[in-house]
Amino acid sequence: MSDDSTFGTSAYGGPGWSPRIRSLAQEVGSVWGHCGIDSEWRRLTAVVLHRPGPELAASSDPDAVQMLAPLDVDRAGAEHDALADAFRAEGVAVHLVVPPETPPPNQMFCADLMLATPQGVVLARPASTVRAGEERWLALRLAALGVPIVRSIAGTGVFEGADAAWLDPRTVVVGRGHRTNDAAITQIAQTLATDGVDCLVVDMPYGTMHLMGMLRIVDHDLAIAWPRRTPHALVIALRERGHEVAFLPEGTDREMNRAMNFVTLAPRRILLEAGYDRYQRFYEALGITCVTVEARELIKAAGGFGCLTGVLERERA
Repeated sequence: MSDDSTFGTSAYGGPGWSPRIRSLAQEVGSVWGHCGIDSEWRRLTAVVLHRPGPELAASSDPDAVQMLAPLDVDRAGAEHDALADAFRAEGVAVHLVVPPETPPPNQMFCADLMLATPQGVVLARPASTVRAGEERWLALRLAALGVPIVRSIAGTGVFEGADAAWLDPRTVVVGRGHRTNDAAITQIAQTLATDGVDCLVVDMPYGTMHLMGMLRIVDHDLAIAWPRRTPHALVIALRERGHEVAFLPEGTDREMNRAMNFVTLAPRRILLEAGYDRYQRFYEALGITCVTVEARELIKAAGGFGCLTGVLERERA
């Protein structure tokens, strides 16, 4: 071989070449930042939050920004600080999304912007023009954390992360409806399939927002569901996987929405909005420990703790 030949050098596949043989999932935590979930109930270790700020001034016209009532910006911020502190007190790493400019008014609802997988994050594409572009600021934060974005929903697909949940390490359920369409579901299914995960699609009842409002999973064998709204196929799928499905006691829509919008911190341990004593007693009777935080102002934006929390990482088996 002549001195000016490249044949046999490492750059061209020679003895010094080092092939990349580990999967992306295996590189998470070393080449890439820490992230990933394959359940809804194992111990929570990292979340993404956005502290609301001046963008909430747009809530003065709540219908225009798809909220329920005008919010007091300072009170909402203080409540969000208490939420973040509660996570930290539970040993959960809190990563804040801090956009370099004023974001859209619903930016704080981080759960809608992402679906964590063992390989990284599927970046959502919110269904409303009011929320268009929120995903940009989450993507910026994920990049800074070194978290892989394994898919960014494209084309005519719309998807909000609160429409998806891990039933087991090989099955994700996705709710098709107001906020998530078939074009997005096809993309999600393709991405999950690369990790050997199946996608179970269920139809959402008309007039509901997210799958998160129908289902919360609190342990390997216990799920909480909304009576007469939770899709039949989903209840059957849960029971086939060994879950007891406990239906929330019926009350007003407002009370039930708030009581369902919790975050599972660890098996049978949840972060719940304070003040819903009847539902707290229901959870406690199921052996669930409730950590409570006030949220009287934040709920005016049509979401609760579950909606506010982008789950980035849980312990895995």
